[in-house]
Amino acid sequence: MKLLVVGASYRTAPVATLEQLAVPPADLTRTLDRLVAQPYVAEAVLVSTCNRVEVYAAVTGFHGGLGDICAVLADQAGAPPAALAPYLYVHYDAAAVDHAFRVATGLDSMVVGEAQILGQLRDAYHSASGADSAGRLLHELMQQALRVGKRAHAETNIDRAGQSVVTAALDLAADLLDGDLTGRPAMVVGAGAMGSLGVATLSRLGAGPLTVTNRGADRAVRLAESYGASAVPMAGLVDALTTVDIVVAATAATEPVLTREVVTRALARRDVARGPLVLLDLAVPRDVEEGVAELPGVEVIDIDRMAGILADGPAAADAAEVARIVAGEVEAFLSWLRGADVAPTVAALRGRADDVVAAELRRLAQRRPDLTDDQRAEVARTVHRVVQRLLHQPTVRVRQLAAEPGGDQYAALLRELFDLEVPQTSPVDTVPDVVEAEIVLPADTTPPTGGAR
Repeated sequence: MKLLVVGASYRTAPVATLEQLAVPPADLTRTLDRLVAQPYVAEAVLVSTCNRVEVYAAVTGFHGGLGDICAVLADQAGAPPAALAPYLYVHYDAAAVDHAFRVATGLDSMVVGEAQILGQLRDAYHSASGADSAGRLLHELMQQALRVGKRAHAETNIDRAGQSVVTAALDLAADLLDGDLTGRPAMVVGAGAMGSLGVATLSRLGAGPLTVTNRGADRAVRLAESYGASAVPMAGLVDALTTVDIVVAATAATEPVLTREVVTRALARRDVARGPLVLLDLAVPRDVEEGVAELPGVEVIDIDRMAGILADGPAAADAAEVARIVAGEVEAFLSWLRGADVAPTVAALRGRADDVVAAELRRLAQRRPDLTDDQRAEVARTVHRVVQRLLHQPTVRVRQLAAEPGGDQYAALLRELFDLEVPQTSPVDTVPDVVEAEIVLPADTTPPTGGAR
């Protein structure tokens, strides 16, 4: 079984493509079921956030698994696989582990070091566990990724500024509003995790009064009460927009909430002396209709715009230290993985030994029917002890050797020497240990070997 990651993120795809690929919470279990129903996909975890859509999978063949995952993603996006190819990346085996750990620590985030991705990764893992799509390999990968993410935040100051996509977006908004959000009336559309973070961050920055709206009114009321804000029904969205300077839009809606019509009606009644109406669209699919950015008196900051502005920003001071932590943890995980790979071979060897002992004891019983039950039992115990002692040191040593780089050769040698029948991976898995590349579709006979994005 091999690890494979296929996905798209703010680094490789525009918001429009991420919108196509995004999997709503209501469809998550169904999509996971479809993934593990594919011939080459044995396990799957799906991460779908405003910045990325990724499938972590345990596959029995590289090309087969790649084709299966791409087929599901293409169907989700409603586009042919070839149309998605320029935006997708592939990480295989060691590179897949490295990517998972970098994501968990925030090194791969738009805002380096942001801690929100750790919660999003945990939610994705819990969803996969609930859907029974995560098996032994992905359970171990996800648990270790979450542990590594926590370690990075505990041992470094990579998140010392409380960075998140929300804080970064609000920093950009402040630049459009005289550099300060204090006393600026603001509204949050959406009462989920991102919406809650938006209300908390606006409150901390001194913005106010604050308003919360959500399709589910009860959630909006509970969130508003927690921060001394006001809750308004979604039907009152136009009225609310006339009284605020900043809007954080972060719903799970599949269609835009802030349409051109809604914003135009609000602008017609809004005092132009207030300055621009700043709309922060942190949702995927987008909450702000595309044409809204063309309206006079409106500034829209979405994921595309943030990626362009933050791309040249300073890296977190502790990013190098976190990268060092990740490198060490990746090697530790790969050592475990190599040791786990040799386990079936060791089990097969011990099984072969048990079969040989059992056959010899049956032969002894036929040749010496005069032996008592106690005598037969003593002979059996003696033979088993001899075999176990003979096998103990070689099997311990082969586990140690297998945990080292290139250790798979020892398991292969053991299988050859003892003619062991151990289920093997598909021949298409004979690829370099590290594969990090853009996806190539249609798949040829050689796995991608470079050009990672």
